[in-house]
Amino acid sequence: LATMLLLFETPAGFAVFKVLDEGKLSNVEDLGNVFSSAESARKMVKLKAFDKFDNTSEALEAVAKLLEGTPSKGLRKFLKANCEGETLAVADSKLGNIIKEKLKIDCVHNNAVMELLRGVRSQLTELISGLGDQDLAPMSLGLSHSLARYKLKFSSDKVDTMIIQAIGLLDDLDKELNTYAMRVREWYGWHFPELAKIISDNILYAKSVKLMGNRINAAKLDFSEILADEVEAELKEAAVISMGTEVSDLDLMHIRELCDQVLSLAEYRAQLYDYLKSRMNTIAPNLTSLVGELVGARLISHGGSLLNLSKQPGSTIQILGAEKALFRALKTKHATPKYGLIYHASVVGQAAPKHKGKISRSLAAKAALAIRCDALGDGEDNSMGVENRLKLEARLRSLEGKDLGRLSGSAKGKPKVEVYDKDKKSGSGGLITPAKTYNTAADSLIGQTSKAEESVKEKKDKKKKKKADAEEEEEAKTEEPSKKKSKKKKAEVEPETEEAITEEPSKKKKKRKHEEEETEMPAKKKEKKDKKKKKSEA
Repeated sequence: LATMLLLFETPAGFAVFKVLDEGKLSNVEDLGNVFSSAESARKMVKLKAFDKFDNTSEALEAVAKLLEGTPSKGLRKFLKANCEGETLAVADSKLGNIIKEKLKIDCVHNNAVMELLRGVRSQLTELISGLGDQDLAPMSLGLSHSLARYKLKFSSDKVDTMIIQAIGLLDDLDKELNTYAMRVREWYGWHFPELAKIISDNILYAKSVKLMGNRINAAKLDFSEILADEVEAELKEAAVISMGTEVSDLDLMHIRELCDQVLSLAEYRAQLYDYLKSRMNTIAPNLTSLVGELVGARLISHGGSLLNLSKQPGSTIQILGAEKALFRALKTKHATPKYGLIYHASVVGQAAPKHKGKISRSLAAKAALAIRCDALGDGEDNSMGVENRLKLEARLRSLEGKDLGRLSGSAKGKPKVEVYDKDKKSGSGGLITPAKTYNTAADSLIGQTSKAEESVKEKKDKKKKKKADAEEEEEAKTEEPSKKKSKKKKAEVEPETEEAITEEPSKKKKKRKHEEEETEMPAKKKEKKDKKKKKSEA
């Protein structure tokens, strides 16, 4: 009869135990009591063979293979030598199936085996001679650290900290370069101010100043390696008639040293950009193909790490870098920003201003998928990023109303321009309308103003007529009842009017007499005063 053997993995190596009393396996609940002491454990199992690991790397390789459910090369040799023709109890059913297929060894995996393994683990130092707790603890700790690094795929090629530092240094270099270049222009501008307008590029300016020194030397020197022929001729002409002041050789020496600093910084910046480009293509190839090296590196730097960025949704990635504007908009209840760092991606730059928001939203959604693929996926190619970029470009063309037939390269010739039909809703042709021709007759404005004025006058006249008609109708309604009352009043007033007519001439006579009396009164008073004066004089 085939005896049962038990495969047990330790940090020091693989052990195979022989099960002495297989009858106790039927009662799983009592197996815990069997391994309560070292003596009872030795009666249950006995060490048959032990395969020791030579070093940590071999142990890591063996354990990593076990995690994947496959036996390592050393384990296969060990099992062939010690377990042929026997029944092997294993902790992993997947591993047991592979051992059975490749090594033709019958394997068992059940609850009794798991309980047996648990008991062996509790009495391991007693069952394996020469393996003490003081040796086992550091071995297990070292192997666990190595295994954790392996699980996380810890390698120098996948460290995004280098990208964060590189993009930060690149931004600092750009600031320093601009500061130094402007200082060179300002300093040398006192000697040769016309040069700043002739050469706009900072690097070419620094090279020219370093080569030329004093502007008097410009006519003798050859600038063909630095500048174009036209720019060189213009520089030499300007040097002859320059309005700048004279400078000493000591000043020129310091200016040239500053030019060396500018050129060395520019050279180092180019090297750093190449390094960043290679790192981004290694760590985040899909994100790089979508948004580019610089934008991708800035997103990783802003997120803290690639893993942290992979936990963010597309909506967060879309406005990453515009947090200040977002919170200001929320506080003031205005519209929130549509894009942040992602605005500098080439796909968003190609879009028209009215489509930038839609494209940035689509790009952020695809970028979120690409980041997760780079951070957590096993593939190291950029196929997903390239595919999503093609989809975004197709989306951009569809927004701009262009025909998508030539996207795959299968369509030949130019797309046909069809007349718009309101009933035609399917197909891209229904969205394309023929170009409108320019109407030259619409340029003349003579006679158009008079017609417009006439139409305005007509409208005003109509309004006036309506108002007048409404007023007449109201008056007519109010006059009808008043006419009846006036007829009765006239009959009563007629005798009164006759009396009033006879009274009117008598009133007029009284008025005349009263006026005559008023005119006579001041004349009599004057006469009386004159008489009094004469008497007083006498």
